[in-house]
Amino acid sequence: MTVNVRGKVLPLLAASALALGVAACGGSDPDGNAGTSDLSGELTASGASFPDAYYQVAIEAYAEVAPEVVINYNATGSSTGKKEFGENLVDFAGTDSLVGEDDPLEPGSFYYIPTVAAPITISYNLPEAPDLQLGQEVVAQIFQGDITTWDDPAIAETNPDVELPATAITIAHRSDGSGTTSNFTTFLDEATESWNLGSGDVVEWPTGSQGAEKNTGVAQVIQQTEGAIGYVDLADAEGSGLVFAAVENLDGEFVLPTIAGTTAGLDGAEINEDLSYNPLNAAGAEAYPITAPTYLIVKASYDDPQVAELVKGFVTWLLTDGQDLAEAELFAPLPASLQEQALAQLDKIES
Repeated sequence: MTVNVRGKVLPLLAASALALGVAACGGSDPDGNAGTSDLSGELTASGASFPDAYYQVAIEAYAEVAPEVVINYNATGSSTGKKEFGENLVDFAGTDSLVGEDDPLEPGSFYYIPTVAAPITISYNLPEAPDLQLGQEVVAQIFQGDITTWDDPAIAETNPDVELPATAITIAHRSDGSGTTSNFTTFLDEATESWNLGSGDVVEWPTGSQGAEKNTGVAQVIQQTEGAIGYVDLADAEGSGLVFAAVENLDGEFVLPTIAGTTAGLDGAEINEDLSYNPLNAAGAEAYPITAPTYLIVKASYDDPQVAELVKGFVTWLLTDGQDLAEAELFAPLPASLQEQALAQLDKIES
């Protein structure tokens, strides 16, 4: 499996010698609460729509323990979040993809803080076939426009008991720069031989496909278009009442997008020294193959000590008590060792 290496590679579940960095919010106890209620001020953030459902619930819950802190997170998409963060328009940003050469961020000026992970579903609108199984090569061929109707023999091969209609396939994709797009296309690029559209926050989709902003926009296109297929995070797919396929994993098993499958995918991943990691197409019979990480990016040094304290306080809580909210919102919490390393990373912030 290809991993975006930015230094030493560490096993995700290896025992960590790093101490919990909960002191980052100033006098916190191991649950991350002590001292939080004394914080006051406002934080502005933008970025990934993929984890937005979780972040909004977490922000609402955090307001109960830090009532004098106001946090505004605007789900603009990963590309916009990275851009606004690099231009100092927001205090922190959410992203599902790593910072690239075109992003206005200097190496060493920020830290990745992993928060949760979730599956990217292959959702579709085909009332006649609610329980499809799709192989990895078939997914690639559908999304690059090589397979154009639902009764194609390649789809029928893994669905022998399904009466597939001759309905035309409509590809639904993100029109904005998206970490969901980056993770989905990276999966296809690494896992298949068929895929030839490359990978990134933005790719050139086939003529006739339909683009929409945010995961919610793609879900809406699928919902409204019979024969449509697209990639959507599990929370938005469930929230929109979409049907999604079981996808072939590295072990040749067809696995539905679930929190258990996501956790199994995390078990097979490796992390880099900067805490970026790649759980896509991880080994394991129960692993869901399109498991995507998401991060907050924070400044290595804040000019305003109050902003630094507010960021540390909120993100420390998100990595401790806030993890308990993840599964109810259809996200997988971090493994304990990665949680510890994320807290230690947060503790490096200077002001």
